[in-house]
Amino acid sequence: MKNVGKVTTLFISVQGSSARIEKESFSLDTRGIVEDKYHDTNINRSVLLTSKASYALANEHGIEMPFGALGENILMDYNPYHLLPGDQLRIGGVLLEISQNCTMCDHLSNIDESLPTLLKNDRGIFAKVIEGGVIKKEDVVTLLK
Repeated sequence: MKNVGKVTTLFISVQGSSARIEKESFSLDTRGIVEDKYHDTNINRSVLLTSKASYALANEHGIEMPFGALGENILMDYNPYHLLPGDQLRIGGVLLEISQNCTMCDHLSNIDESLPTLLKNDRGIFAKVIEGGVIKKEDVVTLLK
């Protein structure tokens, strides 16, 4: 086990809105983020983890966007994109297992045409919830090996 970073910002999606809602904390169960509109839709895509490095990369190329614009649920100061399916992270009381890389969404082109290409391998990574609990801002991210 190794502490690798911390949670900086949390977001959920709500029914009837495309806006991301920033939260201080949220609860998760094995079907995803309890309050999120995608809860219990696809357990392998339950939680989208994104690194602040993605926003820094975009910014280096003159693309400014607010946190949450990449669709993440958890923004952290740790870059998880090298992790493989099956790798596990503990964040707060929650155990997450990496399930797949995040695919590019059409909405990223609405922010900037070059964004999908620029962030091809740096947009985010999906995880499924193995053990539910609560995740809060500032929680430590621990890599389990």
